Amino acid sequence: MVAMYNIMGRQVGSHYLAMGVLATLFGGSFLALRGGGNKKINQTPPINASTPDEADFIQNFLKQADADEKAAKH
Repeated sequence: MVAMYNIMGRQVGSHYLAMGVLATLFGGSFLALRGGGNKKINQTPPINASTPDEADFIQNFLKQADADEKAAKH
């Protein structure tokens, strides 16, 4: 037979209490350890250029530098 406990006026079996404790333990640890929400994207600082041509030049230079860096890794 199962040991019965009186909880809030109802008879509850010990096996239900054990399953509730284990579910709370594993569920809580899963929620705590699953990681953060949204991933933060590495954003570059704003380009403070005096003219649109200068801003385009800086963006093209950064793209070129990234492409050269990727080519050098392989």
